[in-house]
Formats: sequence, structure tokens, C-alpha cells
Amino acid sequence: MHRARGTLIADQRGAAILEFAFIAAPLMALLMAIVVTSTVYFAQQGLETATEATARVLMTGTAQSNGYSASQLKQAACNALPPYMKCASLMVDVQSASSFSAISTAAPTITFDSHGNVTNSFSYTPGNSGDIVIIRLMYIWNLPTGPLGFNLATLGNGQRLLVATSVARTELYS
Repeated sequence: MHRARGTLIADQRGAAILEFAFIAAPLMALLMAIVVTSTVYFAQQGLETATEATARVLMTGTAQSNGYSASQLKQAACNALPPYMKCASLMVDVQSASSFSAISTAAPTITFDSHGNVTNSFSYTPGNSGDIVIIRLMYIWNLPTGPLGFNLATLGNGQRLLVATSVARTELYS
């Protein structure tokens, strides 16, 4: 009987699969967390790029000279979004002031109705030649919940609010 037990203890067959079974779940959880985090950073960069393009429309006076409405500026922002982002999830806030200290740079608070629709109303004051303009693009990004409770949601309902901001003085245009 002792000989059989000794043989069983010395037997190394299957040890690798057993060791892999111990690390497989944490490894998969780590890989999924990396993918979710990378996706958030990828989406944030897409929003930053769209904000730069949309801010240029304001900073050069194109929106002001052509009388863009809030919906026309939002459409310009939507045209600058990468294809993996939906226009329906985009919110645009534009404010202007005569000095940098008069601009509000506070983080937005998004509110929802009982159906999950955004209830905020955002500003659209593109300003005039030489004014300081802040444009803020906000995007609600749906996130999968990661393994082991990993969650990057900031809105509490499996969604993350991405915000990209640009502040500059408009060019002197006529």
C-alpha cells in the first residue's frame, strides 16, 4: 500500500494542466480587464480628435459666420466622430466669455429620466470674433462589466461618461 501511494505522489503527469487550471481564471480576468481598459482609452482618443476638429470650426469663425445652430454644430461634431461611435450618444456644450477666468470648466453632471434618457440641456453660445470659447463633447460609452467586479463605469448603469474639452480664443474674423 505504501508503494502505491509513493508512486502516486511521484507521478508528475498532468501537473502542467493542473497548474494552468489554477492560473487560467486570473489570467483571463486580467486579459479581459486589459481589453476593456484599452477600449475606453481608444474611445476617449476618438472623442478628443473629434473635439479638436469641431473646435476648429468655432475658432476659425466658420460656425459663427455661417450662422450654425446647435444642431448644425453637433452634426459637424458627429461627422468628425470615428465610425465606431454613434452620434446619438454625443452631447455638445459650447460657452463663450470675454476672459479665461469667466469660463466654467467644472465637470458636467449628467442626469437621466426614468427611461434612461439624458435630461440635461446644454449651452450653445459660440461667441464672436476674439471671444474665448470652450467646447465640450460628452459621449456616453456602454461598457461591459469585467470579470471579478472590474468596472470602469462612471454613470452607475454600466456606462462611462467620456468628456473632451477645448478652450481657445476665436480668431479675428469678419
